[in-house]
Amino acid sequence: MSEPDEMLEVYQFEGCPYCSKVRQKMTDLGIDFIARAVDPDDRSRVEEVSGQTNVPVLVDPNTDTTMPESDDIVEHLEQHYG
Repeated sequence: MSEPDEMLEVYQFEGCPYCSKVRQKMTDLGIDFIARAVDPDDRSRVEEVSGQTNVPVLVDPNTDTTMPESDDIVEHLEQHYG
């Protein structure tokens, strides 16, 4: 398993099952991360980062990657840190 050099960030909000899936995968892989809370009624912050308003969004400075979509994020995490 490869551990990230820099801290990963996840833009998410509580109660989002897709966000929970990503957080759980990161926990399972032992990856420390920063959870960035997104207000479900104001998603401008996540739009600034990713160009879209859906969550979750992963920001991985180790691979210069910003990506939405929980399944894609889980695949990325497994490929790089699993």
